[in-house]
Amino acid sequence: MKIVTYNINGLRPRISQFGSLRKLLDSLDADIICFQETKISKQELRADLVRADGYESFFSCNRNFDKSRAGYSGVATFCRVKSAFSSDEVALPVAAEEGFTGLLESPRVTGPQKDECSSALEGLEEFSRDELLKVDSEGRCVITDHSHFVLFNVYGPRADCDDTERIQFKGTFFKIIQRRWECLLHQGRRVFVVGDLNIAPTAIDRCDAGPDFENNEFRRWFRSLLVENGGQFVDVFRTKHPDRREAYTCWPTNTGAEEFNFGARIDHILISGSCLHEESGQEEHNFVSCHVEDCEILIQFKRWKPGNTPRWKGGRSIKLEGSDHVPVCVSLEEIPSVPPHGAPSLSTRYCPQVYGCQQTLVSMLTRKQSAESVKNSEESSSFLEAHDCSEGSARQRSCSTTFCLGSNLAKAGPHVETRKKARQSQWSQLSLKSFFQKSSSHSETFARSTNDIKLSRTDVSASFCCSNSSPVHVEVSSNPKDCIADVSASSPADNGCDTIADCQLSVKEKSNVALLEWQRIQQHMQNSIPLCKGHNEPCVARVVKKAGPNLGRRFYVCARAEGPASNPEANCGYFKWAASNSKHKR
Repeated sequence: MKIVTYNINGLRPRISQFGSLRKLLDSLDADIICFQETKISKQELRADLVRADGYESFFSCNRNFDKSRAGYSGVATFCRVKSAFSSDEVALPVAAEEGFTGLLESPRVTGPQKDECSSALEGLEEFSRDELLKVDSEGRCVITDHSHFVLFNVYGPRADCDDTERIQFKGTFFKIIQRRWECLLHQGRRVFVVGDLNIAPTAIDRCDAGPDFENNEFRRWFRSLLVENGGQFVDVFRTKHPDRREAYTCWPTNTGAEEFNFGARIDHILISGSCLHEESGQEEHNFVSCHVEDCEILIQFKRWKPGNTPRWKGGRSIKLEGSDHVPVCVSLEEIPSVPPHGAPSLSTRYCPQVYGCQQTLVSMLTRKQSAESVKNSEESSSFLEAHDCSEGSARQRSCSTTFCLGSNLAKAGPHVETRKKARQSQWSQLSLKSFFQKSSSHSETFARSTNDIKLSRTDVSASFCCSNSSPVHVEVSSNPKDCIADVSASSPADNGCDTIADCQLSVKEKSNVALLEWQRIQQHMQNSIPLCKGHNEPCVARVVKKAGPNLGRRFYVCARAEGPASNPEANCGYFKWAASNSKHKR
């Protein structure tokens, strides 16, 4: 049995990369696949994104209404099964739960998890219900109970060192979820924790770890979970490979750090609990030693491949497909089957957003009876109107029926005709000729917008203005051949030319001037870019995106990929602010 955890950095781009969800899942070749950072909201759940033949899926989406975090985070667990009904496969969970506080859609929690939800909140009286829901509303956890073990698919929060609010959020998150783990372990359950925890626990797990690296509060918390420090969990990868260095699972995307393997190990698989053997009384009999065959980082999923063009040799324009993380896989052995069971109600096969709500026979009959009652009421109202019109003189009676019927038809006719016209105009197919017909109003609007665009273009040089012709505006383009004056729409006389040949010559001269001016601008821009001190190569310009006094300010850095300081081929660390604007001057 294989379990894989993978921060995919967006489910949609990964599906697009592999061609389909099924191909993405099959490429990982695992029985249980845990995705983090799916970046899908509940309203965006569709069958092609969440359902694949041979897999059952369980999602948790971000419920935070903060616009800055829309489409953020999200986790999903896919289980490869032969049948979703009456199956004895361990991969198919017997119960599933969204979130970890027990407060998210509690009616959908099934199986033994129901009793555990209430006990999960024990000892958390210091937090209000709103605080618990806030921590559990970002779609960061899905729990699946596989009978032999309870699997937590977790996407840990990220918090910058100067972001006090997110640091507090991260601490509360891990405090509550740890309480849930301890509750299950106290009940004698085995607990698996997999996912991107956003924590590199020790210096060996980070490329640029400094002297105080391990003093971080979250790294201390992580190490306190481990058996060697008095905890109850085993870091499976580090247990199987205690001395392996440069074993990273994530790399910064903006610095090209994958090229020199300059990253961190923040994707983990933690296991706690006894083995499945009946004679498991001895201390050395634990789940990892008895049932874990191996744990590996699937480095073949890296975006950077051997033979790719380096960034400073033209590779910057090459788009690297894939996530900034790679999967981590654990292989289990001697896992017995479980009693037959079906897929829990949290499965997306039962999700109304995916397949809609199934109509019952009662609802269909009720709808038909309602339609008949409406029809009968309309007929009765028509009859009453006709009966009222029949009262009066004999002359009135002789024409009342005609008048009433005509008035009813007159009232009903326009509505029926309007509905028919609306349907015809909405669904009728346009003819080919209709695409080539120009509307006068559209033409005037286009002309006005064209004039506005021409007036808003920037003059590259004042040399294009002369006394005998109107100013020629040139639009600056990255291609010098595109820098041609727009005079084709005007006549020779409008441009001060006697003949078409003279006008063409004038256009050619002006185009040459534009080309020379563009080359001058490019040369000026090239000369203004500083050279890095380490390699004497042109730097790249960047812009500060972080909120603060330097937001929006430009700076230059070495163009090479980030790497260890001992590697002369890596980034030399050169930095220089661009020309300061008045708002940045101090």
